[in-house]
Amino acid sequence: MNCIIIDDEEMARAIIAQMISNHKGLNLVKEFSNAMQAIKYLNQNHVDLIFLDIHMPDFTGFDFIQTIKSPPKVILVTSDKNFAIEAFEYESIVDYLVKPITEVRFQKAIVKVNAAQISSSNASKEVKLNADDTSKEFYVNIDRRLIKIEFDLVTVVEAKGDYIHIKTDSINYVVHSTLKKIEDKLPKDLFLKVHRSYIINTKKIIDIEDNSVLIAKDVIPVSRANRPELMKRLNLL
Repeated sequence: MNCIIIDDEEMARAIIAQMISNHKGLNLVKEFSNAMQAIKYLNQNHVDLIFLDIHMPDFTGFDFIQTIKSPPKVILVTSDKNFAIEAFEYESIVDYLVKPITEVRFQKAIVKVNAAQISSSNASKEVKLNADDTSKEFYVNIDRRLIKIEFDLVTVVEAKGDYIHIKTDSINYVVHSTLKKIEDKLPKDLFLKVHRSYIINTKKIIDIEDNSVLIAKDVIPVSRANRPELMKRLNLL
């Protein structure tokens, strides 16, 4: 697994590099003291894992992740405990290590990375929609009946425990599924995951204020990680 370190502290980079060298499954290919150098490198090279500091002079770790189009798996390494909750709004972030890092804690983080890679591989093999990308509808199984739902009528999809609430212009459906599975079935040009619990139909947005959107009568939170993509989708004057 090829990895890089991005941290403005030389000592911190040296400690992580040593831990990487003790792990047979990891191969350190590059170290960076600032995020801009790393961005240039990633534009031309592929890596599997990034050890990333949150606080850096030019970029924060979160700014860096938002800048990369398809970020690989990320382990945040920081002395600041205050961003742990925000960190896991980002799908690419696998773990959050607080300095000073112990060898045992480092090993646990690598186990999480390996598990995340296996999960991603399995998800890519799942059967998607039983229709092609030009399909205008999908089917859900409710009480042993297959119910057809047109994409254009869906307003919001909300995850609640082991169930998914699919809201449409007129009827709401409750399905035993995961947000990830239904996200794979929805057309990417129409729908956007704006929060770990919500997917919205961007054409149904009525209003946007601060970190939320109004769709029909529902006020939907928008996470910091997903707000940049939402703003790209909007036809702003």
